[in-house]
Amino acid sequence: MMGKPCLKGTRIPVYLVLEKLGAGETTEAILAAYPQLNKDHITDSSKYAAG
Repeated sequence: MMGKPCLKGTRIPVYLVLEKLGAGETTEAILAAYPQLNKDHITDSSKYAAG
């Protein structure tokens, strides 16, 4: 994805998950919208953002 980090095993960029979390979406809503993700992907995105 043009040099942007993606979640392992997907082509979904980390920033997409972080934007959705920042907008107030729940983990369950994100997982429903992107069935190729799991809860570990959401956790990993948060850890990535924390540095």
